[in-house]
Amino acid sequence: MKVMGIGNASREHAIAEALERSKHHPMIFWLAEIRNPGIFEICKRSGGEFALSKTTAPEKVASHAEKWGVDFVIVGPEEPNFHGVPDELERRGIPCVGASRDVAMIEMSKAEMRRLQWEYGIKGKLLFKTFRSSQEAYTVLERYSDTLTWLQNIALKPARQAGGKGVKVVEDQQLYLHDEKQRFKSKHADWLEGYMKSYSDIDDKILVEEKVWGPEYTLQCFADGNCIKGMPLVQDNKHAHEFDIGTETGGMGSISGPGFTLPFITKEEYQESLEIVRALVKAIQDKTGKIYHGVVAGQMMLTEIEGPTIIEMYSRFGDPEALNVLGLLKTDFVDVCLAIIDGRLSKLDIEFDDKATVVKAIAPKGYPDNRDLAKNHLVSVDEQVIRQENCKLYWGSASLSEGGEILSAGSRLVEILAMSDDIQRASRIVDKCVPYVKLLDGWGLFYRSDIGSHELLSKRIDIADRVRRLYQYRRSKGILGKRIDWLPRVGKMDPVALLKDELSKSKEGG
Repeated sequence: MKVMGIGNASREHAIAEALERSKHHPMIFWLAEIRNPGIFEICKRSGGEFALSKTTAPEKVASHAEKWGVDFVIVGPEEPNFHGVPDELERRGIPCVGASRDVAMIEMSKAEMRRLQWEYGIKGKLLFKTFRSSQEAYTVLERYSDTLTWLQNIALKPARQAGGKGVKVVEDQQLYLHDEKQRFKSKHADWLEGYMKSYSDIDDKILVEEKVWGPEYTLQCFADGNCIKGMPLVQDNKHAHEFDIGTETGGMGSISGPGFTLPFITKEEYQESLEIVRALVKAIQDKTGKIYHGVVAGQMMLTEIEGPTIIEMYSRFGDPEALNVLGLLKTDFVDVCLAIIDGRLSKLDIEFDDKATVVKAIAPKGYPDNRDLAKNHLVSVDEQVIRQENCKLYWGSASLSEGGEILSAGSRLVEILAMSDDIQRASRIVDKCVPYVKLLDGWGLFYRSDIGSHELLSKRIDIADRVRRLYQYRRSKGILGKRIDWLPRVGKMDPVALLKDELSKSKEGG
């Protein structure tokens, strides 16, 4: 059997390793834009090949798959899905575990995902507005924030999936800071418009959502068009520094288990989250007439307003979240991929190890804001010692040269995974391995030692308990998901009804 993968980060290294573990002993072929050292070695061991190529060019990817004569292809990152790589592969008769462009829209356009939720009445919604320019956004925020109070405390986002960048949460509650907060909103809207100029595949540029609070978590699922099977929950930690301080990154580490839930998420909340993801996949299939087969994930938050709430959707594994679940996967991963392709997931018993996992990313200084500073540093890793410490190392933004040297490529350099009976113990195991990752020119590295610690877990549990009391009280009173504004000399206003009316008019006009 021949299998081909696409992508070059730690997520893709974990996918390649899961394929290599298969009893089918596949020859593994890979396309990436940098030579990931871990994936390169796996391809060599399996008798396959590794090639450098643009991974968002459907014709190039499909031509490699035809040349190698692979049995199926699995897509790692999101951009190949957005550019129609799975569509072109399947047009040529090559099976692909990856979301086609139409169904991947639930990730590519955050705005379309929100519209879909409201149109189909799917739980876990947020109030939102979209804009095509910063001036339009600023005009609305300035004019209506006094009458639509949810526009005061907001999340400002790019309307498209843009590598996890550009999200700013703004609380505008103190009158004496109102003008300063408005200036910040305007400035960030300008930045978003400029940033979105590099993306011409959707009309919306800026997304404004109501601000919510609570613990975040990710529910990743396998999907074959008819059946969706959930994996263990994972929590990613996106801020660069300890205790959620600093710039948001692609993810500095993640935790899972033991079992399918997290210490701060209940089994009931897991099931509600799974129902939301299933409903969104069904909605996008109904809307497009296309089948979703691949990996789908809900980036969730437990909120006081709705309980389990969708923040974003993924049309692929998360990074680093893929490492947690693939490390726990007991069922043969090739068998899972074949079941997705053949539409028989419902007949496959997918099992995961009942362990806790912790992943921590190590990145060069400069990441994420000044990535040029994080590039071209010579890397040394003692993988043998890391294995002896019962950890697994996954290469990320690292490039293997023709001469055998490994250079940093500007993003998260490596990610280290440990398993144990509890999260805190797994966290301590990873910490032992961090000193064995070095840059030989003396340039600094950083990681988050607090991920999986007692202190951070206690913080997550406390927040979840407070949110849970609030949303369960609202549910008991029949007001879950309802928002009411009370304005002087105006009276009661229902922002949910206003949003539904606006979406209805937009639909009639379009």
